[in-house]
Amino acid sequence: MVDSNGEQLGIMTREEALKAAEDAGVDLVEISPNANPPVAKIIDWGKYQYQKMKEQQKNRKNAKSSELKQMRFGLKIGSGDLDIKLRKVRSFLEAGHKVKIMIFFRGREMAHKELGYVLIEKIASKLEEDAIVEQKPQMAGRNLSIVIRSK
Repeated sequence: MVDSNGEQLGIMTREEALKAAEDAGVDLVEISPNANPPVAKIIDWGKYQYQKMKEQQKNRKNAKSSELKQMRFGLKIGSGDLDIKLRKVRSFLEAGHKVKIMIFFRGREMAHKELGYVLIEKIASKLEEDAIVEQKPQMAGRNLSIVIRSK
């Protein structure tokens, strides 16, 4: 038996425990029914539930929501621009986000989809020490995309 201040009251019968809870004007709650002997605590149930609810809200507020960030690359991107965009992708990964990398095709570039696959493999190889490819390359309209996440 444990009281509302967390002090041990020792082993009691059920009737004695209920009487002690009634004298204190609060509830008797069974904390660990599988223990030998079972552990019960004298607490104000409404206050206890309220504190648990507040704690859950606080945990939800502090939980980091992992967003899906997106970075778009043109098929004819230069090496300097590629390096800058990859630096930004790495910063997203360090922040704990997933990143969707999209290669977009303009006009007649659709006739050379293999160049997009080459570029996406080049990007994946440059990011392989920082990230894991979560979704394989797939075409969706005029876009070729992969999803990566940090290791």
